[in-house]
Amino acid sequence: MTQDQDRWRQPTFRDPDDDTPRLECGVFGVYDTAAAAAVTALGLHALQHRGQEACGIAVFDGQRFHTERHMGHVGDAFAGPDLVERLPGHSAIGHTRYSTAGGSFIRNVQPMFADLEAGGVALAHNGNLTNFLTLREQLVAEGAIFQSTSDSEVILHLLARSRKAKFVERFVDALTKIEGGYALVALTNKKLIGVRDPLGIRPLVLGDLDGKPVLASETCALDMIGAKFVRDVEHGEMVVIDYKGIRSMKPFPAARARPCIFEYVYFARPDSVVNGRSVYDVRKRMGRRLAQESHVPVDVVVPVPDSGVPAALGYSQETGVPFEMGIIRNHYVGRTFIQPTQGARELGVRMKLSPNRNVLAGKRVMLIDDSIVRGTNSVRVVRMVREAGAAEVHLRSASPPIKWPDYYGIDMPDREHLLAANKSVEEIAKILDVDSMGYLSVEGLYEAMQAAPRDPANPQFTDHYFTGDYPTRLLDREIAEGRNDGADRQLSFLVDA
Repeated sequence: MTQDQDRWRQPTFRDPDDDTPRLECGVFGVYDTAAAAAVTALGLHALQHRGQEACGIAVFDGQRFHTERHMGHVGDAFAGPDLVERLPGHSAIGHTRYSTAGGSFIRNVQPMFADLEAGGVALAHNGNLTNFLTLREQLVAEGAIFQSTSDSEVILHLLARSRKAKFVERFVDALTKIEGGYALVALTNKKLIGVRDPLGIRPLVLGDLDGKPVLASETCALDMIGAKFVRDVEHGEMVVIDYKGIRSMKPFPAARARPCIFEYVYFARPDSVVNGRSVYDVRKRMGRRLAQESHVPVDVVVPVPDSGVPAALGYSQETGVPFEMGIIRNHYVGRTFIQPTQGARELGVRMKLSPNRNVLAGKRVMLIDDSIVRGTNSVRVVRMVREAGAAEVHLRSASPPIKWPDYYGIDMPDREHLLAANKSVEEIAKILDVDSMGYLSVEGLYEAMQAAPRDPANPQFTDHYFTGDYPTRLLDREIAEGRNDGADRQLSFLVDA
């Protein structure tokens, strides 16, 4: 691997026993609301599933900004009775984080804050910029000093260097330089701003809390604070909120929306509604279609908790085979320590998941998981079920085979480490030691979405994990792999067009 390729790979810290796709981040914002920090903390609680490494809140009190950023969970960082005293103010933004670009360090925790010529600005970002390193190199060459390794800081530098007169114009100017999938919330001394990338890859919704605007990654955060859902922020839309009200802008060239289909497979909470679709209902339909495509005679349907539960319910309802909680998850176990020995790693898995022997013993078991990435977790779950006395173990994935990595805010291994990218279904069955193995088809996934059949010429979703059809160019990746000589690195990006 060349030096450039090595630099492209940003450091993250992954538990080797954790085979799940790691969530990106969650963003939240409120404007002109009493006890804004407390409301934001509640919203972040609902978005904890989107990022569990770190969290932060930034508040403006009419005179100055107050910020707190912490490693760990929202409940540990922002549960004290003195929260509003520590973070006084009427407008706030918040962030839950899992590191995708940049390592797991306090300096990378958001919201990030900067004092600009026009005043202070706090920024929280969900997603990844696919031209982050290219922009960072150019900014550093021009004299910029970075305090973090997060791609979000690039946006602050672009804001600072814009020659536009007004803040909103500066924000638009900065956005025209970045590429990738993102949802952003920003707080100034006058405005709360939300923006969604031109294709709407990452989600963002607008809500109403007793007449006050709210922005959040998912509707479950609105439910948590008692706010009403107003609408999705549209793809390529910027929402500007101030004392005059809510203003909508479309600063990007018109494009067809391509929201991330993996939000429905895994990321979003099942009680959320994403782009008009109930996540829970979609996942149940995935299970039903999975049963239609690849059912075999079994005695019991068992989900791999927790994300496999809705699909397993759908599978059970379609086949008439009883649904049982054959695996119990311990919700009071934090991140498994990275253990140095195989025996210790096995113990860490058992701390999280335990077999329900009365359900499994002597039964032909159909295990339903939401997705399979490397297969390491599946191997241990299957072994656990067999050791509990199952007569047969069959495994089904409620998503199609994951064959391509993501570069829009999801931490997935490179292609050589994706099980389905390198092995046939039969080979995977042997590796996982199951009696049969099956995946939902891409066609079945689109049917579960109640969408038109997939048409490569007119894509409806971002589905590259299964198809390799990336919705944008991947400039940093192309340069790292020698597929781009850098001629289109936007070398004059600091000068207004």
